[in-house]
Amino acid sequence: MKRLYLSITQDIISDIKEGHYPVGTRLPCERELAKKLSVSRVTIREAQIALEAEGYIEKDRSGAFVKRRDISFVSELPEMSAFELTAARAVFEPEAAALAATNITDAGLEELRLLIQAMANSNPETDDSGEDVDKKFHLTIARLSGNAAVEHIIQTLWRIRNEVPQVSSVYAKVCRVDGAARTEEHAAILDALYRRDPPAARSAMRLHFDRLFQEMLTVTENDALEEIKRESRENRQKYLRVTQI
Repeated sequence: MKRLYLSITQDIISDIKEGHYPVGTRLPCERELAKKLSVSRVTIREAQIALEAEGYIEKDRSGAFVKRRDISFVSELPEMSAFELTAARAVFEPEAAALAATNITDAGLEELRLLIQAMANSNPETDDSGEDVDKKFHLTIARLSGNAAVEHIIQTLWRIRNEVPQVSSVYAKVCRVDGAARTEEHAAILDALYRRDPPAARSAMRLHFDRLFQEMLTVTENDALEEIKRESRENRQKYLRVTQI
């Protein structure tokens, strides 16, 4: 079953390609697009996340603007689900944390401490700064692992996380509801790194991914239920229109 926001994403992409929204122009606001396309503002928001991930738009405080698209990165990344990506991350990132625990310096620990402090001060419901800090935290651990191959793999996994639409949209939803848990889990990882304890660092990172996986299950189940309810409403309306002729 194709998700509604993916259909809306394709509709907007078609409008962009046909010149209805030239490069540099501002897309209509969420409310206007929702009314035009007969969907909710939440669906428009999800579609914009996908459009941004695919390089069609860029967003700032004043709205979403059509950008000149660089397709080089899109063709390089494989199609996959958010669950597949998370399973891969759960293999590599705990090992990176264990390696970092054996190599980390006081400067590296301070770098991570400041990132957690910034994460704690962010509000996932109102801004995206927490996601940026989250990315920096994980990529910093990958760098501090001291293994260039591990660092490259984790950087690639993060590109998939942010640039493949069906992955980035799921992660965006999870990150809006798990701010406090995410900060606590990252603090536990840092505590293990402070103790230079590889097994504890590996375990703390795995616990982080265990909780993330469960949150993703909840989000996708809720989305599926909402899609079923939407289709039921549409079918009911169709039936009523036919029977009232």
